[in-house]
Amino acid sequence: MAPAAAVAGAGAGDTARLTREVARVLDECRASVAVHQRKLRELAALRASSSGGGGRFLTAFSVAVTPLFDLARRTAGSERAARFVAGFASASASPADGGGDGFLEGFLRFLITASEAAHRPARLRACEIIFEIIMRLPDDADVSDEIWDEVIDGMKVRVQDKIPAIRSFAVRALARFATDGDDGGIIDLFLETLDNEQNAEVRRTIVLSLPPSNATLESVIGSTLDVSESVRRAAYSVLSAKFPLQSLSIKQRTTLLHRGLSDRSASVNNECLKMLKDEWLVKYCGGDIIALLRFLDVETYEAVGESVMAVLLKDDALRVQDGQSIRQYCTANAEQGSNIQLMDAEVALYWKIMCKHLQAEAQAKGSEAATTTGAEAAVYASEASDKNDLLDNILPSTITDYVNLVKAHLSAGPNYQFASRQLLLLGEMLELSDTVNRKIASSFLHELLVRPLEHEVDDDGNQIAIGDGVSVGGDKEWAKAVAELAKKVHSSVGEFEMVVSAVVEELARPCRERTADFMQWMHCLAVTGLLLENTSTLRNLQVTIVEPSELLHSLLLPAAKQNHVDVQRAALRCLCLLGLLENRPNAELVKQLRLSFINGPDLVSAMACKALIDLVTWHGPQEIDRAIGIELPDPSHEKSQFTRVDLSDMNSDDLNIGVLDILFAGFHKDDWEFSLEGDNHDNVPTILGEGFAKILLLRENFPSIPSVLHTVILSQLTRLYFSEEIKELERLKQCLSVFFQHYPALSEKHKSSIFSAFIPVMKAMWPGIYGNAGGSPHVISKRRKLAVQASRFMVQMVQTPLFSTESTDQASKSPESTSGSADVSNNFDIGEEGLAIRIAVEVATCPDKKTPAWKAYALALCKVVVLLRFRQSEQKAIKCMRGLVNSLAASVASDKELGKELTQMAARLRSLDASPDDDLPQDEVEAIFKKLGLDGGIKLSTNQAATPTPAARSVRPPAPSRRRARRAPSSSDESDADGEVNLPAASVSRVLATPSMTAARCQRASKTVALSKMSAKPAAVSSDESDDQSDVTDDEDSSGEESS
Repeated sequence: MAPAAAVAGAGAGDTARLTREVARVLDECRASVAVHQRKLRELAALRASSSGGGGRFLTAFSVAVTPLFDLARRTAGSERAARFVAGFASASASPADGGGDGFLEGFLRFLITASEAAHRPARLRACEIIFEIIMRLPDDADVSDEIWDEVIDGMKVRVQDKIPAIRSFAVRALARFATDGDDGGIIDLFLETLDNEQNAEVRRTIVLSLPPSNATLESVIGSTLDVSESVRRAAYSVLSAKFPLQSLSIKQRTTLLHRGLSDRSASVNNECLKMLKDEWLVKYCGGDIIALLRFLDVETYEAVGESVMAVLLKDDALRVQDGQSIRQYCTANAEQGSNIQLMDAEVALYWKIMCKHLQAEAQAKGSEAATTTGAEAAVYASEASDKNDLLDNILPSTITDYVNLVKAHLSAGPNYQFASRQLLLLGEMLELSDTVNRKIASSFLHELLVRPLEHEVDDDGNQIAIGDGVSVGGDKEWAKAVAELAKKVHSSVGEFEMVVSAVVEELARPCRERTADFMQWMHCLAVTGLLLENTSTLRNLQVTIVEPSELLHSLLLPAAKQNHVDVQRAALRCLCLLGLLENRPNAELVKQLRLSFINGPDLVSAMACKALIDLVTWHGPQEIDRAIGIELPDPSHEKSQFTRVDLSDMNSDDLNIGVLDILFAGFHKDDWEFSLEGDNHDNVPTILGEGFAKILLLRENFPSIPSVLHTVILSQLTRLYFSEEIKELERLKQCLSVFFQHYPALSEKHKSSIFSAFIPVMKAMWPGIYGNAGGSPHVISKRRKLAVQASRFMVQMVQTPLFSTESTDQASKSPESTSGSADVSNNFDIGEEGLAIRIAVEVATCPDKKTPAWKAYALALCKVVVLLRFRQSEQKAIKCMRGLVNSLAASVASDKELGKELTQMAARLRSLDASPDDDLPQDEVEAIFKKLGLDGGIKLSTNQAATPTPAARSVRPPAPSRRRARRAPSSSDESDADGEVNLPAASVSRVLATPSMTAARCQRASKTVALSKMSAKPAAVSSDESDDQSDVTDDEDSSGEESS
């Protein structure tokens, strides 16, 4: 035994020596990274010279590095030491360094054990070192698969750690294994974690660790919408480095560019630009911008193509090559008898943006030359001249060449419509001061205006117009290009109107003679719409060939009565444009729009609805009604509701109903039909929602609309936003989302409307009450959830801070401020206090015998009221609300958690009350109700605000108090009892106990009082009346709490 003990002692001493040597090396490595290479060799030599083999050195090494795992804070020295440890461990696995002794495997097991420790710094350091080892490990390292499986399993667990830094290191450690074919579910773990991760740095690490694959592509693209700037920037970095341009679809490419180039962060813009320029343009397209535009399908995503060109030109990444110009397309293939070469869509877009850029730069340099002097002005003038010369060399040499080029593309068919439009927009850059040039351009413009609409013929021989059916050329962008060219050619005052009205007169001739087919009607109305849309004033039309009155009676009104739906839509659009130009809307025009909205097909009603909304927002609803003879209502009698109208049964000659009443009735018509294919959003619900949202936002422009109607409109929009039908109307959903985001922050009047609309919204949405339909349990549950969501949403709106300076006062007085301000405000009607009182009164007026629907309704309202905040300046509202807390508590007696929340609310109200012992007179209570538009007759507890109800809040004295009541009190006991009783006595003595609570506890309370009096000594019995009352209240509360 002695030799064995000697050997064991020698081994322990050798291990201790090795531990000290390793600790010394690690301590020296903390100072600087420069010594790491030398110390690696020194430590490798020490490991090789250890007499006990790799096991003894591993033990000593593990003991020496253990202090690293105990450091609560990460310092620069500890980080250097940790990197050195990882570097040594990874180097020891190299076959050239004797990697077969199992040191790395043993150390990894040690680290895996440390990663499972309860101590946070130990887990963090273990994951960090594991990550560093994996990243430094050479490819030929000899490590068993069993060890890697243990490492992967351990790091998978750490990915779910509660510490973000540990999760981040675990993800980085697993990143190298996620690139293999069989990743063991690592990629799925990354994607699942990315969706649920709350920490931005961890999300960024996951994005950077994702390998390129079809499974990860969508997640990386989705990360470009992350709320964190660093995550969005990392997503573009990954897309740039790991995903080739060809691996992305056209939709994905354009989406990425649209998001990145328009991002609010400059760093994300730069990363997207780097991907666009260095990878996509230079690497994959060889610097050819036309090839890049072909990858983007500019015909479909024109805006993205324009933004790409603009950002590359701004970055000076594009230049016009020598010999390149539009002129080469006018002179090519001359030997074959054709001197026109057709442009692709990408080429046409390129030249349009390039020419506009050169023109803008020339104008900017010219302006700078005009505002400076001397040599600097000469430099700017020279640069402007160079830009103008380059632009002149690019554009066609003559107007004739330009016209021939555009005509060639127009004759080539619909496939070159996009290129034709791009070329047409170049016309405003040409020199048209010469009379001959203007004559050529005018003749070409006339050809464009009289050019028939494109159409197709179906199997039955019917003609079908191509395009939107209301614009010149069937395309809004094409019509805009024609208008820009027309204004350039006919730039004199009134000349544009004279020329286009002559074309209208020419096209309208067969329409007046009733010989035109629907295609001719649509063509004439499209040119008429172009004229009305681009004229600045009606006065310019009064000197033309076709005067406005003649245009209305001989063309537009007859067109609105045609049978063809597209003709009616085009006519109604023109009627709207004409009505916008008039100082006062024409009576026949308004009547026709009303008639089309009420009786027309759904597509026609949608166009008429849009026209009426535009006229209402431009002229005001009172002007529209006055035009057809509706008298304005008496100002002393304010309208509180819209007139109930059934559009299906309404007579067309009923002119006593206002335009807003008719439009609002459109919300209640359930049989609107519309198509959601493509980008077709012309449906009545969407137009009405957008229109009334605009009226609410611009309420100052419509003083004739009573504020009560604003509440009605807001209630309708809120119900619409939380209805099931809006899921099919994406445009309306987006519009209302933006509206509700801005509406409460613009004005206190808007918040007042939200307060007033809360109860009507809940009444209308809650199933089974106020005549609302019920349904199956599933339907009822779904509708209740929507109503609860709406209530929480409206609370969020009222708590949104104001954008304007109106929020200055509120910012200085935060809700529930406990500052001792002596100022007393009376603005509770535009604050959360008014909403809380409205809810409390609504709960108080619920039926005594409540059905399950009524009970659930009261419960939902009480859950909302505890979210509201009170300002200390609103003392009257605070007292009033204290008096209404009992009715809330009685309604939720079955919900203990909510009862506790009401108790806390009552305590807050009492702390905010400057004089909690004073009563609130009944006349002031009635004044508060009147100001809020509520019915009176509700009496508070002794005309005073109530505090926490006995059931919800116990003021029971501790158990020793009862025992003291049964023995002779000492002086100290009396003082203690007084201290215990006096605190609740001031508040609870005036609490109005609800009937349900009183009935359940009166017998228990009486028994307790009797026993207390019988067992008390004479000294205790001689206490004053107030003490007795306090004891009764205390016992009652105590029994109430026990019974509850």
